[in-house]
Amino acid sequence: MNQKITIRDVARHAGVSVATVSYVINGVNRVSEDTKERVLEAIKELEYRPDFTAISLSKKQSKMLGVMFELEESGSISSIFYENPYNSEFIRGLEFVTRNNGYDVLISGVGKPDDYKNWITKRNLDGLIALGPFPQNVFKEMETLSIPIVLIDKYGEYAKKYHNIRIDDERGGYLATKHLVDQGHTRICFVSPKLTIHNPVDNKRFLGYKKALNESNMSVDENLIFEIKATSLEDGYEIGKKIMEYSGEITAIFVTADILALGIIKSLNEHGKKVPKDYSIIGFDNISISSYMTPALTTISQDIFNKGVVAGQTLIDAVEEQISHPKTVNLPVKLVVRESTKKI
Repeated sequence: MNQKITIRDVARHAGVSVATVSYVINGVNRVSEDTKERVLEAIKELEYRPDFTAISLSKKQSKMLGVMFELEESGSISSIFYENPYNSEFIRGLEFVTRNNGYDVLISGVGKPDDYKNWITKRNLDGLIALGPFPQNVFKEMETLSIPIVLIDKYGEYAKKYHNIRIDDERGGYLATKHLVDQGHTRICFVSPKLTIHNPVDNKRFLGYKKALNESNMSVDENLIFEIKATSLEDGYEIGKKIMEYSGEITAIFVTADILALGIIKSLNEHGKKVPKDYSIIGFDNISISSYMTPALTTISQDIFNKGVVAGQTLIDAVEEQISHPKTVNLPVKLVVRESTKKI
């Protein structure tokens, strides 16, 4: 077995001091470009692999950021990405900005409140992004940590203590419903995961739905609110069957996530109903697949990739102490009209 190459071997090979090699590895601007190139060439020729664990301990910085999802007891992190492409598009934007800034990303799903803190400290994370719904008691536990935390789409008093990246969910709900009203629809169904205190995002979208109806002198019909357990194709498919079984009139459907809308469309198609002939449908998110469906999905667009970029840059700035006080960023939404809605 070959002897392990050390930093001293690199220094001798390059004809420099150990400190100079350390400066190059750690990105410290104390050496000339010629010397830096000589050190990098020595590292390449000797196939030296720096011990980044030791480096992170000495600098008290791991260059590692965490993304945390809440899991049900029987859940897995793979199901989170399988069920909703929103998460993949967000991570793609996050990875883009972190890689360009020399950070790595560690993703985990955590179930029990005690596990959150344990995972963060065990991995020596520099900062954390909380993606998805979390009970408030989790953040009480987080208050004991000294790392920056960025929340995604959070509301409530506790959210004001942290950096927060979100969109104007209420306006999105309003734009979606107003579009359907402007198309002549008066029997508009609202579909979302259960409207509880643990689901503030869809509660905001429901407020927008209600506002658009009220502006047109229509009231909310409780029979037209369809609540489901989770945001997935399967749940959308099942709710599609319930919509068809409803004995009253429905001409349009506002769904708070594109992935649910796609499941509904599949269900309707398989049971002889056509979109938008029988039902106009509008989704929310504008995930990449929405424009390739038949019919292409009308939706409320948020730039999910950019949300990941903004979240990552905000966290990096907080880690590097370029921002200190909690920062809230509200990103815009817009209506994208495609083929799944029509005038009646």
